[in-house]
Amino acid sequence: MEPQTGFLSLAEELLCYILSFLPYRDILRCTSICRTLRQTYLSFSELQYIVETSGQQLLVIPNTDDSIPISERLQRLRDEAHAWFKVDTHPFLKLVPITWAPLSRENIVAGGHFCSWDPIGDTAMILPVHPKPSQQSIRRNWLPGTLCSVPHLRNLDVFMDPAQNLIAVAYAADHRTVYINLGALDGDGVHPQAAGERLVLSDNSRSATGNAKLKGFGRHIALSRLSNDENQNSVWQLQIWDWKYSTTSSVSFGLKELKELMVDSEFRASSAVQYPTDPAQLNFVSSGTIDCWIFFDLDEMAAAMPIPWEHWGPSNTRIFQRPSRSTIHGNRVLQRLYVGTGSSQFILQLLDFSPLAVTNGRGLGRVVKEPSTTYAIVDRFGTRGESLTTSLPYVQVVFSDRKFDRVHSQLREMWIDKDRIYMLSKSLRYPRDRLEVIDVKPDLRSAVVSTVDD
Repeated sequence: MEPQTGFLSLAEELLCYILSFLPYRDILRCTSICRTLRQTYLSFSELQYIVETSGQQLLVIPNTDDSIPISERLQRLRDEAHAWFKVDTHPFLKLVPITWAPLSRENIVAGGHFCSWDPIGDTAMILPVHPKPSQQSIRRNWLPGTLCSVPHLRNLDVFMDPAQNLIAVAYAADHRTVYINLGALDGDGVHPQAAGERLVLSDNSRSATGNAKLKGFGRHIALSRLSNDENQNSVWQLQIWDWKYSTTSSVSFGLKELKELMVDSEFRASSAVQYPTDPAQLNFVSSGTIDCWIFFDLDEMAAAMPIPWEHWGPSNTRIFQRPSRSTIHGNRVLQRLYVGTGSSQFILQLLDFSPLAVTNGRGLGRVVKEPSTTYAIVDRFGTRGESLTTSLPYVQVVFSDRKFDRVHSQLREMWIDKDRIYMLSKSLRYPRDRLEVIDVKPDLRSAVVSTVDD
Protein backbone atom coordinates (compact mmCIF):
# COMPACT_ATOMS: atom_id res chain seq x y z
CA MET A 1 0.00 0.00 0.00
CA GLU A 2 1.52 3.31 -1.09
CA PRO A 3 1.92 5.97 1.60
CA GLN A 4 -0.31 9.01 1.36
CA THR A 5 1.76 12.03 0.38
CA GLY A 6 -1.03 14.29 -0.86
CA PHE A 7 -1.82 17.76 0.40
CA LEU A 8 -4.69 16.63 2.63
CA SER A 9 -2.42 14.16 4.44
CA LEU A 10 -0.36 16.98 5.92
CA ALA A 11 -0.65 17.80 9.61
CA GLU A 12 -3.47 20.19 10.53
CA GLU A 13 -0.97 22.78 11.77
CA LEU A 14 0.71 22.81 8.38
CA LEU A 15 -2.62 22.98 6.54
CA CYS A 16 -3.57 25.95 8.70
CA TYR A 17 -0.25 27.65 7.92
CA ILE A 18 -0.68 27.17 4.16
CA LEU A 19 -4.30 28.33 4.14
CA SER A 20 -3.35 31.48 6.07
CA PHE A 21 -1.59 32.83 2.95
CA LEU A 22 -4.81 32.77 0.91
CA PRO A 23 -7.29 35.66 0.56
CA TYR A 24 -10.24 35.16 2.88
CA ARG A 25 -12.66 34.42 0.04
CA ASP A 26 -10.40 31.60 -1.17
CA ILE A 27 -10.22 30.21 2.36
CA LEU A 28 -14.01 30.11 2.46
CA ARG A 29 -14.16 28.46 -0.96
CA CYS A 30 -11.66 25.76 0.01
CA THR A 31 -13.37 24.99 3.30
CA SER A 32 -16.80 24.85 1.66
CA ILE A 33 -15.87 22.06 -0.78
CA CYS A 34 -13.45 19.97 1.29
CA ARG A 35 -14.41 18.29 4.57
CA THR A 36 -10.79 18.01 5.76
CA LEU A 37 -10.08 21.69 5.18
CA ARG A 38 -13.39 22.58 6.78
CA GLN A 39 -12.38 20.70 9.93
CA THR A 40 -9.01 22.45 9.91
CA TYR A 41 -10.74 25.81 9.63
CA LEU A 42 -13.04 25.05 12.56
CA SER A 43 -10.13 23.81 14.68
CA PHE A 44 -7.97 26.93 14.39
CA SER A 45 -9.13 30.32 15.64
CA GLU A 46 -6.22 31.88 13.76
CA LEU A 47 -7.77 30.99 10.40
CA GLN A 48 -11.21 32.16 11.48
CA TYR A 49 -9.68 35.42 12.73
CA ILE A 50 -8.06 36.04 9.33
CA VAL A 51 -11.39 35.46 7.59
CA GLU A 52 -13.30 37.64 10.07
CA THR A 53 -10.93 40.62 9.91
CA SER A 54 -10.61 40.52 6.12
CA GLY A 55 -14.33 39.97 5.62
CA GLN A 56 -15.12 43.01 7.78
CA GLN A 57 -12.44 45.01 5.93
CA LEU A 58 -10.31 45.43 9.03
CA LEU A 59 -6.56 45.52 9.57
CA VAL A 60 -4.90 43.88 12.55
CA ILE A 61 -3.04 46.43 14.67
CA PRO A 62 0.57 45.28 15.29
CA ASN A 63 2.24 45.31 18.70
CA THR A 64 -1.00 45.14 20.65
CA ASP A 65 -1.49 43.41 23.97
CA ASP A 66 -1.07 39.68 23.29
CA SER A 67 -2.58 38.75 26.63
CA ILE A 68 -6.03 38.55 25.03
CA PRO A 69 -6.39 35.09 23.44
CA ILE A 70 -7.10 35.11 19.74
CA SER A 71 -10.25 33.09 20.37
CA GLU A 72 -11.57 35.92 22.57
CA ARG A 73 -10.67 38.57 19.98
CA LEU A 74 -12.44 36.47 17.36
CA GLN A 75 -15.57 36.29 19.49
CA ARG A 76 -15.53 40.06 20.00
CA LEU A 77 -15.34 40.63 16.25
CA ARG A 78 -18.24 38.28 15.66
CA ASP A 79 -20.27 39.92 18.41
CA GLU A 80 -19.78 43.29 16.71
CA ALA A 81 -20.84 41.92 13.32
CA HIS A 82 -23.80 40.02 14.77
CA ALA A 83 -24.98 43.14 16.61
CA TRP A 84 -26.57 44.27 13.34
CA PHE A 85 -28.82 41.22 13.45
CA LYS A 86 -30.08 42.08 16.95
CA VAL A 87 -30.78 45.81 16.71
CA ASP A 88 -33.44 47.22 19.02
CA THR A 89 -34.79 50.25 17.17
CA HIS A 90 -36.61 51.69 20.20
CA PRO A 91 -33.86 52.98 22.49
CA PHE A 92 -31.61 55.62 21.00
CA LEU A 93 -28.14 56.84 21.84
CA LYS A 94 -28.89 60.50 21.20
CA LEU A 95 -31.70 62.77 19.97
CA VAL A 96 -30.41 65.78 18.02
CA PRO A 97 -32.60 68.77 17.01
CA ILE A 98 -31.99 69.71 13.37
CA THR A 99 -32.93 73.05 11.79
CA TRP A 100 -32.49 73.01 8.04
CA ALA A 101 -33.86 74.63 4.90
CA PRO A 102 -37.10 72.90 3.77
CA LEU A 103 -35.96 73.06 0.11
CA SER A 104 -32.60 71.42 0.74
CA ARG A 105 -31.66 69.29 -2.23
CA GLU A 106 -29.91 66.65 -0.17
CA ASN A 107 -29.50 65.88 3.50
CA ILE A 108 -27.05 63.18 4.50
CA VAL A 109 -25.36 61.84 7.59
CA ALA A 110 -21.70 60.99 7.06
CA GLY A 111 -18.78 60.59 9.42
CA GLY A 112 -20.90 61.44 12.46
CA HIS A 113 -22.11 64.73 10.90
CA PHE A 114 -25.36 66.01 9.38
CA CYS A 115 -24.78 67.76 6.04
CA SER A 116 -27.30 69.82 4.07
CA TRP A 117 -27.31 72.02 0.95
CA ASP A 118 -30.07 74.40 -0.18
CA PRO A 119 -29.62 75.25 -3.89
CA ILE A 120 -32.44 77.83 -3.86
CA GLY A 121 -31.00 79.88 -1.03
CA ASP A 122 -27.38 79.00 -1.95
CA THR A 123 -26.64 77.96 1.63
CA ALA A 124 -25.16 74.87 3.25
CA MET A 125 -24.51 73.56 6.73
CA ILE A 126 -22.65 70.83 8.57
CA LEU A 127 -23.00 70.01 12.25
CA PRO A 128 -21.75 67.19 14.47
CA VAL A 129 -24.34 64.56 15.34
CA HIS A 130 -22.33 62.06 17.32
CA PRO A 131 -18.75 61.89 16.00
CA LYS A 132 -16.36 59.39 17.50
CA PRO A 133 -13.74 60.71 19.95
CA SER A 134 -11.05 60.21 17.29
CA GLN A 135 -12.97 62.25 14.70
CA GLN A 136 -12.74 65.97 14.12
CA SER A 137 -15.95 67.77 15.08
CA ILE A 138 -17.00 70.32 12.43
CA ARG A 139 -19.80 72.89 12.74
CA ARG A 140 -20.23 75.46 9.99
CA ASN A 141 -22.81 77.41 7.99
CA TRP A 142 -22.25 78.80 4.50
CA LEU A 143 -24.18 81.99 3.72
CA PRO A 144 -25.38 82.89 0.20
CA GLY A 145 -22.46 83.54 -2.13
CA THR A 146 -19.81 81.91 0.10
CA LEU A 147 -19.84 78.35 -1.23
CA CYS A 148 -18.01 79.33 -4.42
CA SER A 149 -15.26 81.94 -4.72
CA VAL A 150 -16.41 82.87 -8.25
CA PRO A 151 -19.37 85.31 -8.05
CA HIS A 152 -22.58 85.20 -10.10
CA LEU A 153 -22.32 81.53 -11.06
CA ARG A 154 -24.90 78.83 -10.43
CA ASN A 155 -23.77 76.03 -8.15
CA LEU A 156 -24.72 72.62 -9.56
CA ASP A 157 -24.08 70.40 -6.54
CA VAL A 158 -22.23 70.21 -3.23
CA PHE A 159 -20.55 67.15 -1.73
CA MET A 160 -19.15 66.95 1.82
CA ASP A 161 -16.91 64.25 3.29
CA PRO A 162 -16.18 64.92 6.98
CA ALA A 163 -13.82 61.91 7.16
CA GLN A 164 -11.49 63.72 4.73
CA ASN A 165 -12.39 67.30 5.77
CA LEU A 166 -13.50 67.85 2.16
CA ILE A 167 -16.15 70.04 0.56
CA ALA A 168 -16.50 69.89 -3.23
CA VAL A 169 -18.63 72.48 -5.05
CA ALA A 170 -19.51 71.95 -8.73
CA TYR A 171 -20.45 74.99 -10.83
CA ALA A 172 -20.73 75.83 -14.54
CA ALA A 173 -18.57 78.63 -15.91
CA ASP A 174 -20.04 78.43 -19.42
CA HIS A 175 -21.62 75.90 -21.79
CA ARG A 176 -18.34 74.05 -22.20
CA THR A 177 -16.77 74.00 -18.77
CA VAL A 178 -17.72 72.68 -15.35
CA TYR A 179 -15.44 73.29 -12.38
CA ILE A 180 -15.34 71.52 -9.02
CA ASN A 181 -13.77 73.55 -6.22
CA LEU A 182 -11.97 71.47 -3.58
CA GLY A 183 -12.00 73.09 -0.16
CA ALA A 184 -11.58 72.24 3.50
CA LEU A 185 -14.69 71.98 5.65
CA ASP A 186 -13.02 73.66 8.62
CA GLY A 187 -11.49 76.57 6.68
CA ASP A 188 -11.68 78.77 3.60
CA GLY A 189 -8.62 77.55 1.74
CA VAL A 190 -7.92 74.82 -0.79
CA HIS A 191 -7.91 71.30 0.61
CA PRO A 192 -4.29 70.57 1.64
CA GLN A 193 -4.28 67.15 -0.05
CA ALA A 194 -5.89 68.25 -3.32
CA ALA A 195 -3.90 68.20 -6.55
CA GLY A 196 -5.12 71.72 -7.25
CA GLU A 197 -7.71 74.32 -6.38
CA ARG A 198 -10.35 72.87 -8.70
CA LEU A 199 -11.15 69.97 -11.00
CA VAL A 200 -11.98 70.77 -14.62
CA LEU A 201 -14.43 69.19 -17.06
CA SER A 202 -14.31 70.81 -20.50
CA ASP A 203 -15.74 69.65 -23.84
CA ASN A 204 -17.05 71.03 -27.10
CA SER A 205 -20.68 70.88 -26.04
CA ARG A 206 -22.85 73.89 -26.79
CA SER A 207 -25.56 72.86 -24.35
CA ALA A 208 -25.85 74.11 -20.81
CA THR A 209 -25.64 71.65 -17.95
CA GLY A 210 -29.16 71.03 -16.69
CA ASN A 211 -28.56 68.55 -13.89
CA ALA A 212 -25.40 67.42 -12.12
CA LYS A 213 -24.60 65.17 -9.20
CA LEU A 214 -21.39 64.77 -7.22
CA LYS A 215 -20.35 61.67 -5.30
CA GLY A 216 -17.08 60.75 -3.63
CA PHE A 217 -15.42 57.54 -2.56
CA GLY A 218 -12.03 57.96 -0.90
CA ARG A 219 -9.64 59.60 -3.33
CA HIS A 220 -12.13 59.50 -6.22
CA ILE A 221 -14.83 62.03 -7.10
CA ALA A 222 -17.47 61.33 -9.75
CA LEU A 223 -19.66 63.88 -11.53
CA SER A 224 -22.82 62.80 -13.33
CA ARG A 225 -23.87 65.48 -15.82
CA LEU A 226 -27.11 65.72 -17.83
CA SER A 227 -27.73 68.34 -20.50
CA ASN A 228 -29.61 68.93 -23.77
CA ASP A 229 -27.84 69.40 -27.09
CA GLU A 230 -28.85 71.80 -29.87
CA ASN A 231 -31.50 69.29 -31.01
CA GLN A 232 -32.94 69.05 -27.49
CA ASN A 233 -31.64 65.50 -27.11
CA SER A 234 -30.53 64.47 -23.63
CA VAL A 235 -26.77 64.08 -23.30
CA TRP A 236 -25.49 62.18 -20.29
CA GLN A 237 -21.87 62.10 -19.14
CA LEU A 238 -19.95 60.62 -16.23
CA GLN A 239 -16.51 61.90 -15.27
CA ILE A 240 -14.22 60.49 -12.56
CA TRP A 241 -11.19 62.18 -10.98
CA ASP A 242 -8.48 61.07 -8.62
CA TRP A 243 -8.67 64.43 -6.87
CA LYS A 244 -5.50 63.95 -4.82
CA TYR A 245 -3.46 63.16 -7.94
CA SER A 246 -4.72 65.23 -10.88
CA THR A 247 -7.13 68.05 -11.71
CA THR A 248 -8.06 66.45 -15.04
CA SER A 249 -10.00 63.23 -15.50
CA SER A 250 -8.75 60.19 -17.37
CA VAL A 251 -12.05 58.32 -16.98
CA SER A 252 -15.08 59.41 -18.97
CA PHE A 253 -18.32 57.67 -19.94
CA GLY A 254 -21.27 58.76 -22.01
CA LEU A 255 -24.67 57.11 -22.17
CA LYS A 256 -23.69 55.07 -25.24
CA GLU A 257 -20.47 53.77 -23.70
CA LEU A 258 -22.22 52.85 -20.45
CA LYS A 259 -24.86 50.80 -22.26
CA GLU A 260 -22.17 48.98 -24.24
CA LEU A 261 -20.12 48.28 -21.16
CA MET A 262 -22.91 47.06 -18.94
CA VAL A 263 -25.00 44.69 -21.06
CA ASP A 264 -26.15 44.17 -24.61
CA SER A 265 -29.41 42.61 -25.77
CA GLU A 266 -28.28 39.19 -24.52
CA PHE A 267 -27.06 40.49 -21.11
CA ARG A 268 -23.45 39.94 -22.10
CA ALA A 269 -20.59 42.16 -21.00
CA SER A 270 -19.21 44.07 -23.95
CA SER A 271 -15.57 44.72 -24.72
CA ALA A 272 -16.32 47.86 -26.75
CA VAL A 273 -15.07 50.12 -23.95
CA GLN A 274 -11.47 49.96 -22.80
CA TYR A 275 -11.07 49.42 -19.04
CA PRO A 276 -8.83 52.17 -17.66
CA THR A 277 -6.01 50.98 -15.45
CA ASP A 278 -6.18 53.99 -13.11
CA PRO A 279 -8.32 54.15 -11.08
CA ALA A 280 -9.10 50.47 -10.60
CA GLN A 281 -12.47 51.32 -9.07
CA LEU A 282 -15.17 52.48 -11.48
CA ASN A 283 -18.48 54.05 -10.49
CA PHE A 284 -21.50 53.56 -12.75
CA VAL A 285 -24.72 55.52 -12.49
CA SER A 286 -28.21 55.57 -13.92
CA SER A 287 -31.01 58.12 -14.40
CA GLY A 288 -28.74 61.08 -13.79
CA THR A 289 -28.17 60.31 -10.11
CA ILE A 290 -25.40 58.20 -8.67
CA ASP A 291 -27.26 55.48 -6.82
CA CYS A 292 -25.48 52.39 -8.11
CA TRP A 293 -21.90 51.50 -7.25
CA ILE A 294 -20.05 48.74 -9.10
CA PHE A 295 -16.38 48.09 -8.42
CA PHE A 296 -14.00 46.21 -10.69
CA ASP A 297 -10.46 45.25 -9.73
CA LEU A 298 -9.28 43.30 -12.75
CA ASP A 299 -5.83 42.09 -13.69
CA GLU A 300 -4.61 42.69 -17.25
CA MET A 301 -5.69 39.26 -18.49
CA ALA A 302 -9.20 39.54 -17.08
CA ALA A 303 -9.63 43.11 -18.33
CA ALA A 304 -8.74 42.09 -21.88
CA MET A 305 -11.23 39.22 -22.03
CA PRO A 306 -14.99 39.87 -22.20
CA ILE A 307 -16.86 37.74 -19.65
CA PRO A 308 -20.34 36.53 -20.61
CA TRP A 309 -23.02 37.78 -18.24
CA GLU A 310 -24.33 34.29 -17.44
CA HIS A 311 -20.89 33.24 -16.18
CA TRP A 312 -20.56 35.90 -13.49
CA GLY A 313 -23.60 38.17 -13.42
CA PRO A 314 -26.48 36.25 -11.82
CA SER A 315 -24.46 34.76 -8.94
CA ASN A 316 -22.84 38.13 -8.11
CA THR A 317 -25.94 40.30 -8.44
CA ARG A 318 -29.30 40.69 -6.73
CA ILE A 319 -31.94 42.93 -8.30
CA PHE A 320 -34.93 44.15 -6.28
CA GLN A 321 -38.02 45.95 -7.42
CA ARG A 322 -37.55 48.95 -5.16
CA PRO A 323 -40.93 49.70 -3.59
CA SER A 324 -39.52 52.01 -0.95
CA ARG A 325 -36.57 54.08 0.11
CA SER A 326 -33.42 52.37 1.20
CA THR A 327 -30.01 53.38 2.52
CA ILE A 328 -26.73 51.60 1.83
CA HIS A 329 -23.39 51.36 3.60
CA GLY A 330 -20.80 48.77 2.64
CA ASN A 331 -22.46 45.36 2.36
CA ARG A 332 -25.61 46.40 4.24
CA VAL A 333 -28.92 47.78 2.99
CA LEU A 334 -31.57 49.19 5.34
CA GLN A 335 -35.03 49.59 3.80
CA ARG A 336 -38.71 49.84 4.57
CA LEU A 337 -40.85 46.70 4.50
CA TYR A 338 -44.59 47.32 4.17
CA VAL A 339 -46.87 45.21 6.35
CA GLY A 340 -50.44 45.20 7.62
CA THR A 341 -53.73 45.33 5.79
CA GLY A 342 -53.25 47.15 2.52
CA SER A 343 -49.61 47.81 3.47
CA SER A 344 -50.85 50.42 5.93
CA GLN A 345 -47.71 50.16 8.05
CA PHE A 346 -44.04 49.58 7.52
CA ILE A 347 -41.15 48.21 9.55
CA LEU A 348 -37.43 48.25 8.87
CA GLN A 349 -35.42 45.36 7.47
CA LEU A 350 -31.69 44.85 6.99
CA LEU A 351 -30.14 42.97 4.07
CA ASP A 352 -26.50 41.96 4.56
CA PHE A 353 -24.65 40.82 1.43
CA SER A 354 -21.33 40.07 3.12
CA PRO A 355 -20.07 36.51 2.41
CA LEU A 356 -19.32 36.25 6.13
CA ALA A 357 -22.90 37.12 7.01
CA VAL A 358 -24.17 34.39 4.71
CA THR A 359 -21.68 31.89 6.16
CA ASN A 360 -22.22 32.78 9.84
CA GLY A 361 -25.73 34.22 9.78
CA ARG A 362 -27.72 31.07 10.46
CA GLY A 363 -29.83 31.52 13.56
CA LEU A 364 -29.43 35.30 13.36
CA GLY A 365 -31.48 35.98 10.26
CA ARG A 366 -33.00 34.41 7.18
CA VAL A 367 -30.31 33.29 4.73
CA VAL A 368 -31.68 33.86 1.21
CA LYS A 369 -30.04 31.88 -1.57
CA GLU A 370 -33.03 31.29 -3.82
CA PRO A 371 -32.87 33.15 -7.15
CA SER A 372 -35.29 35.98 -7.87
CA THR A 373 -36.60 37.14 -11.24
CA THR A 374 -37.20 40.76 -12.22
CA TYR A 375 -39.14 41.90 -15.28
CA ALA A 376 -38.54 45.07 -17.25
CA ILE A 377 -41.67 47.24 -17.51
CA VAL A 378 -41.93 48.38 -21.12
CA ASP A 379 -44.82 50.86 -20.95
CA ARG A 380 -46.94 52.94 -18.58
CA PHE A 381 -49.54 50.15 -18.39
CA GLY A 382 -47.10 47.86 -16.58
CA THR A 383 -46.54 45.44 -19.45
CA ARG A 384 -43.72 43.02 -18.67
CA GLY A 385 -40.78 42.74 -21.02
CA GLU A 386 -37.51 40.83 -20.70
CA SER A 387 -36.71 39.09 -17.43
CA LEU A 388 -33.47 38.85 -15.49
CA THR A 389 -32.79 36.25 -12.79
CA THR A 390 -30.20 36.97 -10.08
CA SER A 391 -29.07 34.97 -7.07
CA LEU A 392 -26.48 36.80 -4.95
CA PRO A 393 -27.06 35.37 -1.43
CA TYR A 394 -27.81 37.62 1.52
CA VAL A 395 -29.09 37.58 5.10
CA GLN A 396 -32.44 39.22 5.83
CA VAL A 397 -33.21 40.55 9.31
CA VAL A 398 -36.61 42.09 10.05
CA PHE A 399 -36.89 44.63 12.89
CA SER A 400 -40.52 43.99 13.79
CA ASP A 401 -40.35 45.59 17.25
CA ARG A 402 -41.18 49.05 15.89
CA LYS A 403 -43.94 49.84 13.40
CA PHE A 404 -44.48 53.06 11.46
CA ASP A 405 -47.78 54.27 10.02
CA ARG A 406 -47.43 54.58 6.25
CA VAL A 407 -49.61 57.69 5.97
CA HIS A 408 -48.95 59.50 9.23
CA SER A 409 -45.36 58.48 9.88
CA GLN A 410 -43.08 61.35 10.84
CA LEU A 411 -40.02 59.56 9.43
CA ARG A 412 -38.45 61.68 6.67
CA GLU A 413 -35.16 59.94 5.89
CA MET A 414 -32.79 57.36 7.31
CA TRP A 415 -29.12 56.49 6.97
CA ILE A 416 -26.69 53.88 8.25
CA ASP A 417 -22.94 53.81 8.70
CA LYS A 418 -20.60 51.20 10.12
CA ASP A 419 -21.88 51.49 13.69
CA ARG A 420 -25.17 53.39 13.77
CA ILE A 421 -28.64 53.98 12.35
CA TYR A 422 -29.87 57.57 11.90
CA MET A 423 -33.54 58.47 11.48
CA LEU A 424 -34.70 62.01 10.67
CA SER A 425 -38.29 62.64 11.78
CA LYS A 426 -40.63 65.61 11.54
CA SER A 427 -41.18 67.77 14.57
CA LEU A 428 -44.14 69.91 15.56
CA ARG A 429 -41.78 72.88 15.73
CA TYR A 430 -41.33 73.47 11.98
CA PRO A 431 -38.72 73.62 10.44
CA ARG A 432 -36.90 71.91 13.30
CA ASP A 433 -36.75 68.12 12.99
CA ARG A 434 -35.43 65.34 15.22
CA LEU A 435 -32.46 63.15 14.32
CA GLU A 436 -32.52 59.87 16.21
CA VAL A 437 -29.15 58.12 16.62
CA ILE A 438 -29.26 54.38 17.34
CA ASP A 439 -25.98 52.74 18.36
CA VAL A 440 -25.69 49.25 16.90
CA LYS A 441 -22.34 47.89 17.98
CA PRO A 442 -21.16 47.41 21.55
CA ASP A 443 -18.05 49.28 22.61
CA LEU A 444 -15.60 46.41 22.36
CA ARG A 445 -11.82 46.63 21.93
CA SER A 446 -10.76 44.01 19.39
CA ALA A 447 -7.29 45.20 18.27
CA VAL A 448 -8.34 46.04 14.72
CA VAL A 449 -8.96 49.20 12.72
CA SER A 450 -11.34 49.72 9.83
CA THR A 451 -10.03 50.06 6.28
CA VAL A 452 -13.28 51.66 5.09
CA ASP A 453 -14.12 55.34 5.52
CA ASP A 454 -17.19 55.99 7.63
